[in-house]
Amino acid sequence: MKVLGIDTSSLATSVAVIEDNKLICEYTINTKKTHSQKLMPMIENMLNISDLNINEIDLIAVCEGPGSFTGLRIAMATAKAIAHVNNLPIVGVNSVELLSGNMNLCDKKVCSILDAQRTQVYMGQYKFENNKLVELKGVDVVEIDELIEELKNTNEEWIIVGEAVYKYEDKLKDISNIHIPAPSHNVSRASSLCSIAIDKYNNNIDVYDCYSINPLYIRKSQAEVQYDEKMKRLNDGK
Repeated sequence: MKVLGIDTSSLATSVAVIEDNKLICEYTINTKKTHSQKLMPMIENMLNISDLNINEIDLIAVCEGPGSFTGLRIAMATAKAIAHVNNLPIVGVNSVELLSGNMNLCDKKVCSILDAQRTQVYMGQYKFENNKLVELKGVDVVEIDELIEELKNTNEEWIIVGEAVYKYEDKLKDISNIHIPAPSHNVSRASSLCSIAIDKYNNNIDVYDCYSINPLYIRKSQAEVQYDEKMKRLNDGK
């Protein structure tokens, strides 16, 4: 079974194809160039250089969020379009379990963080048991200082992974039971997305068609927050 993974939930754009347990190809760009500019050329180039045809794909894996609202819509629309044309199922993987999947076989607990703006992060906590990713605490949005205090007080060893580690590195680096992995692990990688999706598909978890899957939003966008504040001011002025 060949799985195409697509992720644009954060700064990085990442695509990959895994066949069963073999990584065929992966293409990741971690720059500020917009996802809409990068994604389709990356998929096309990756497939071409790997001598693959989109008709050979059996399953689509997509990161459903949380993350960049625009980025999530771009990946989701692309996954839906490919699935619709080729009549393929789609597996949804959230962005923090995807990051934790980068730490395969790690013997410590893993906390994934993505920047949620202000002083907040999107967060999830996981561990590996019998080579399987097990959720300890589901995806949430929390204050970074509260999260650091929580992890510090567990007196357990933690790996904290994700692009937000660089924003808060000064807060994290001197805490003895919190460890930051190599840069390659802190980027959302479509190969990890595919691996998690294969396991989910085999267990009939989070499997959708092109009509039923949607982005995972756990809070309002900044535009929606500003609109609500504007409407509140207008109503209060009446």
